[in-house]
Amino acid sequence: MAKSKSKVKASNTDESVKTQDSETTGRIAAHVSISSAETEETEISIEKKLIALYSLQQIDSQIDKIKIIRGELPLEVEDLEDEIIGLQTRIDNYIQDIQSLNVSVKERDNQIIDSLSQIKRYEEQQNNVRNNREYDSLTKEIEFQNLEIALAEKRIKEFSHLLSLKNEEVSAAQKIMDERKNDLDVKKAELSDIVSETEKEEVSLQKKSKEFQRMIEERLITAYTRIRENARNGLAVVSVERDACGGCFSSIPPQRQLDIRMHKKIIVCEYCGRILVDHGLAASVTL
Repeated sequence: MAKSKSKVKASNTDESVKTQDSETTGRIAAHVSISSAETEETEISIEKKLIALYSLQQIDSQIDKIKIIRGELPLEVEDLEDEIIGLQTRIDNYIQDIQSLNVSVKERDNQIIDSLSQIKRYEEQQNNVRNNREYDSLTKEIEFQNLEIALAEKRIKEFSHLLSLKNEEVSAAQKIMDERKNDLDVKKAELSDIVSETEKEEVSLQKKSKEFQRMIEERLITAYTRIRENARNGLAVVSVERDACGGCFSSIPPQRQLDIRMHKKIIVCEYCGRILVDHGLAASVTL
């Protein structure tokens, strides 16, 4: 009887242990499953980011090509506009100088009129003098007024010469400005024709560019923009071509190429700092 009870107890213990082992195994399996799912989700996230970055690069490169088609025209238009503003400022300064000189000439003319009036008055007074002393004093006043007239006439001549020079400078500057305005009209017309041909495409590409930017975190966009600004050809994301970076053509070790193909993290070129993607991912991107 005792042996029978002992067997039943042992059987219950074995079943309890088996149940605990089964629960532990289930928890481990669930944890492994969750970890695997999280890892897969992270990998997919990185891959999506790489696809979005490469797509963004392709779009921005097309926008760059449109700008290349426009060539130096936007800069030429800007330079001409700046030159015209400078010429207009110069002409305005000349006009102010001319106005100032005209005022000075007018003042000297008034001074001459005033001196002539003084001379006439002194001459009349000379006819009524009581002694030589008064006569000599009036004579000196007349001589002084004549000197004032001579000095005023000299200044008028100098101002007239300067006025002539300023007017010539205004005419020359105005002629140059008219030529620049004509050049500007031609350049603007050329630029307008090119822009009208590519504007619709550029607007569409810029819209796509913003859409892909929204799919990428701000930190990566900042890095992407910085690399593009520093790169001569505007390439921030390049594919691996013939075991080398598609941007600087530096050789990439096989292990690093394997890491790039795994899409587990964003990898940059050790030499130029560009973001690298594998050829397969690049080939899968269609815009």
